[in-house]
Amino acid sequence: MSIDNVSDIWDQLFGAQPDPPGVLVLVTAAIALVAVAFRPVWRIARNAITIAHEGGHAVIALLTGRKLRGIRLEFDTSGLTLSAGRPTGPGMILTLLAGYVAPSLIGVLGAWLLGGNRITLLLWLAVALLLLMLINIRNAFGAVSVIVTGAIVFGVSWFADPPVQAAFAYVGVWFLLIGGVRPVGELQNQRSRGRMPESDADQLARITHVPALFWVFVFFVTNLAALAAGVFLLAGQFLNGSTPWT
Repeated sequence: MSIDNVSDIWDQLFGAQPDPPGVLVLVTAAIALVAVAFRPVWRIARNAITIAHEGGHAVIALLTGRKLRGIRLEFDTSGLTLSAGRPTGPGMILTLLAGYVAPSLIGVLGAWLLGGNRITLLLWLAVALLLLMLINIRNAFGAVSVIVTGAIVFGVSWFADPPVQAAFAYVGVWFLLIGGVRPVGELQNQRSRGRMPESDADQLARITHVPALFWVFVFFVTNLAALAAGVFLLAGQFLNGSTPWT
C-alpha cells in the first residue's frame, strides 16, 4: 500500500463527511422507533442491544481488573458474560451496572460522532469493537450473530455510497438510544412475575443490600438521560442539515 493510499484512508476515516439532509435525522429516528415498538421487528433487532449489553459487561470487567471468561449470546436474545474475580466490591458492582446502560451510552457516543459528521469513523469503530468481542464469544449462535452484524457494518462502511452510510449510521444510533430504554421495562416486567431472580438488578441488590427496584430505576433514569442527550446532539444535525445531498 502506497503512502498516498494510507493518507487517503486516514483522511476518509478521520475526515468529516458532508452534512446529511435534515429530514434524514427525523426519518431515521422514526425507523428506529418502529423497530423498537413493533414486536416482530424488535425480536430480531434486539440482538444488537444484547451485543451492546454484554459488551458493556465485558469492557467494564476488564477495566476493573477482572478476568473475562467468555460471552454467550442466545437465540432468545438473552446473553451471559462470565468474569473471574472478587464476587463483591466495586469491580463487580460496576460490571453488573454496565450491561443495561451500555447500549444507551454507546448511542450517546455515536450521536456525538454523528454531530461531527464522523460517519466513517463511527462505522469502523463499530467493526473494531465487534471483532474484539468475537474473540471472547463462547457459543456458535453468538459467533454467528457477531460475525453477521460485523459483516453488515463493514459492508456498508466499505462499499456503500455516503448517503447510505449516513442513513445506516443514523438508524443504528437512534436504535441504540431508543432501544436501550425498552429492555429496562422488560426487566421489571419479568421481575414482577418472578421470572428473573438472577437479573443484574437482583445481583446488585444482594451485593449492595440496596433493593433491586432501586437499580432498575438507576438503569431507567440513566437511559432516559442518554436518550435526551442523544436527541440534543442529533437535533443540531437536523437544524443544520443540508437540503439536497451534496
